[in-house]
Amino acid sequence: MSIAIGKGKNLILFDGVCNLCNHSVLYVIKRDKANVYLFAPLQSDTGKQIIRKFGIDTNQIDSIILYNPEKGIYYKSTAALKIASKLGFPTNLLSVFLIVPAVIRNWVYDFIAKNRYKWYGKKEACMIPTPELKSKFLE
Repeated sequence: MSIAIGKGKNLILFDGVCNLCNHSVLYVIKRDKANVYLFAPLQSDTGKQIIRKFGIDTNQIDSIILYNPEKGIYYKSTAALKIASKLGFPTNLLSVFLIVPAVIRNWVYDFIAKNRYKWYGKKEACMIPTPELKSKFLE
């Protein structure tokens, strides 16, 4: 099973029906000046393929996964902070929080993730990218 995303690229898997996640994807796209990120909903074929390949329990991790073909996967707060590290100033400053132990970071992350539908709402189906953004999304 091969997941080809191109050299120097990273794939962000996100909850395609979550409004917060969709807004976060648009935020990353706008600030990804080096064009290193591609995107796929967790619910897509690509998302399901990575979930199977890495044996990810979607009951425990259901909001964000960062896949780097050379380094593997990152999830939860580590994924969010690694993503931020590749974005421009001042967003990249958030990566300083990687020094905080993951157990603490993930407690905050899990609290937000658990409440994301209640606070930000949920779509009936995954977002459909505009024609201009289609090249950044995998199916």
